[in-house]
Amino acid sequence: MSAGKVAGRPEGGARPGPAAAGGRPGKPAFTLRRGLAIAGYLAPAALFVGVFVYYPMVSGSQMAFRHWDLNDLTDTSFTGWGNFKAVFDDPVWGTVLVNTLVWVVGSLVPQLVIGFALALWLRRRFRFRGLYQALVFFPWAVSGFLIGILFRWLFNGEFGVVNDLLQKTGISDQPIAWLADPGKAMVAVTVANVWYGVTFFAIMIMAALQSVPEELYEASALDGAGKVRTLFQVTVPYIRTTLALTVLLRVIWIFNFPDLIFGMTGGGPSDQTQIVTSWMITTTQQGDYGKASALGLMVVATLLAFSVCYLSLSRRKGESL
Repeated sequence: MSAGKVAGRPEGGARPGPAAAGGRPGKPAFTLRRGLAIAGYLAPAALFVGVFVYYPMVSGSQMAFRHWDLNDLTDTSFTGWGNFKAVFDDPVWGTVLVNTLVWVVGSLVPQLVIGFALALWLRRRFRFRGLYQALVFFPWAVSGFLIGILFRWLFNGEFGVVNDLLQKTGISDQPIAWLADPGKAMVAVTVANVWYGVTFFAIMIMAALQSVPEELYEASALDGAGKVRTLFQVTVPYIRTTLALTVLLRVIWIFNFPDLIFGMTGGGPSDQTQIVTSWMITTTQQGDYGKASALGLMVVATLLAFSVCYLSLSRRKGESL
């Protein structure tokens, strides 16, 4: 053995580099110049996010602990938990909490059920399926505020389409003041939100259904299982993680979705359709920034709790794959 090939090395004693060993170029060493270049590229985006996201967030958070009213800017003293106490002492607070619960649960459950049924239907192969999919998915491309305006006309007490249909079918003898009646306004906005959110569940569930192996359905058919049994013993268990993630994500969005309410009722009549987020915006418009900021922190805390659950469930799903 020659001296140039001692211990399997090539002549000259040089060790094979990363490119020679693995066939790929070696990773460039991190230097101060390279770090400054990366920081320079990230600086504009970081500055933009800092000025337009984090600064308003911090500034708004400190308002929650001060007397900050646009009608009296001479006094911006520290009030501690005074703004939070003002929220809880407000007579509207109880109505807002109940409306928020009705808004979330009353919208979520029908959206899930109807969206699941649409996904099962659209999964089948039939003529013009692509056209039906486009019609079902269309509402998700429209602004929630515009949907609210559309349904405000549909539920109009004098010439709305809903009253016209109810009278022509004999269900109602006279027009119903949907948006002016405190007992019916919340029903109207919830129905509108159900129509708007069904699309999201249909999209997510239909995508999940594509991952269910056909062999499971064939085995279920050989065992003599019917459609209902197959649904609850094969389909639902297989996509249960996706269903849980979709429900959690939709809860976050519905809770933080006052757009449709503002388009339909603006929170009225007499605050009977106010939810927490819409009431926060209304309070801001009235100039009480301290109270509105306190509401904002409460909303952030609630959404953060749901987000932690969502991320935890997402991580478990990733580990199980």
